[in-house]
Amino acid sequence: MDNLLEVKNLVISFFTQDGEVKAVRDVSFSLAKGEVLGIVGESGSGKSVTSMAILGLMTPNEKILRGEILFSGRNLTDVKSAELRKIRGNNIAMIFQDPMSSLNPLKPIGKQVDEALKLHTKLSTAEIRKKTIEMLELVKIPEASKRYHSYPHEFSGGMRQRVMIAMALICNPSLVIADEPTTALDVTIQDQILKLLRSLRNKTNSSIIFISHDLAVIASLCERVVVMYGGMIMEEASITELFECPSHPYTIGLLNSIPSLTHDKNERLIPIPGSPPDMLKPPEGCSFVPRCTHARAICRMKIPPYTEISETHKSMCWLLSDDAPVSGNIFKEKGNPDA
Repeated sequence: MDNLLEVKNLVISFFTQDGEVKAVRDVSFSLAKGEVLGIVGESGSGKSVTSMAILGLMTPNEKILRGEILFSGRNLTDVKSAELRKIRGNNIAMIFQDPMSSLNPLKPIGKQVDEALKLHTKLSTAEIRKKTIEMLELVKIPEASKRYHSYPHEFSGGMRQRVMIAMALICNPSLVIADEPTTALDVTIQDQILKLLRSLRNKTNSSIIFISHDLAVIASLCERVVVMYGGMIMEEASITELFECPSHPYTIGLLNSIPSLTHDKNERLIPIPGSPPDMLKPPEGCSFVPRCTHARAICRMKIPPYTEISETHKSMCWLLSDDAPVSGNIFKEKGNPDA
């Protein structure tokens, strides 16, 4: 399967008055055409910084220090700003978390959705209006021709998010990045938005990167998942492999903290102790070592290599490495120790 996107050894830092914040540290992953990839992790893990770098949306104090972002074989880190503007919204689009802060409250939603068409196509005004209304109908905005003239405050949170999805898909992009688009919505509306994204992906064949801190949401939409922590990828696997045989203590901790229908209501969920690392001074070894109950001496000294568990599953953990000077290997001996 051909890759639409390849991120290779990406390193991104923020330069602040307090020092260098090492936000993304040697991150590599790929995305195939038509694939839905989930990126999961706690706040500050580097998920959104990575996605913004793909779009070329960088703050003045932010810098890509190393790495490549190959989109259809083209390195976006070498592309000038003017050329990136032609790609953004046309070939790569973004669905943001909070539609109310992303939509212009003084402008009708139809005019906001059709902006990308005006910028990236040579369609007539009538054709643009027609296509915009068709897109609003596709994302299931009722009475789309009438709501074309409505303002954001006249829509519910779920409907505003549908408008954001319409804005992202209006130019039929090859890649859509959804940055926690359901976080601010209640569970019922969240489910509707996820079903809508699944349906639209099947119709448009766009590749999707879905960013979330919620593994349950990731499981309902994605085919493959990348688990990030401390600016690094801890584990990468298919959805089935991740849930059936997680191999990194951080992933296991995330799964243990998710309630389920079969969970005994009298049994407490198991939180991950401690706090995420300070990225001004990240640990010398594994990023997760201060919170890991399985940590060994080598975990504190060296960043672990990736161990390939299968062709589609890899994990950055010394407990999986034959080179680790530890007595026993709990994962190989017992499988998932916390399942």
